[in-house]
Amino acid sequence: MLHSDFSLSDSPTVSDRCHTETDQGYGRREKRVVSICQQLEHIKPWPGLKTLIRVESERQFKVGGHERYSTETRYYVASFGEPAVDIAKRIRGYWGVENKVHYVRDVTQGEDASRIRMSPLPQIFAVARNFSLNIYRDHDFTNMAQAQRACQFGLDTLKHLFRMK
Repeated sequence: MLHSDFSLSDSPTVSDRCHTETDQGYGRREKRVVSICQQLEHIKPWPGLKTLIRVESERQFKVGGHERYSTETRYYVASFGEPAVDIAKRIRGYWGVENKVHYVRDVTQGEDASRIRMSPLPQIFAVARNFSLNIYRDHDFTNMAQAQRACQFGLDTLKHLFRMK
């Protein structure tokens, strides 16, 4: 059973095989436990497999003023062997990039709320959204919501961004 392969023993390498981190922000608290298994003798052969990874997340947040809790367990496979703390950093880095792109597109640009469904319009609007994000970043904006607000009301700002006179 996959889950039992993650059990921790009294070995001196337990700290390398398990890492716990907590963070707080945006009205929520989250605790993540990253556990790894690199002893794969009981696992069916899989080319390149070096590490099985389990990430258990517990979240506490408010919805409508009421405390809510959620738990989630995610599994990963890896072709490299590293301590749990390094794998935790890799996973957080990946989700940081994912969130940077999708959060901005979904929340700031309202992509999920868009009612545009007729082909090829969704693809055209996706290109336009990506284009605007690239222009904002090219002009050293770090907050895309502020960039969008700065540009949506001023023709002078847009002319400057597009290097027009």
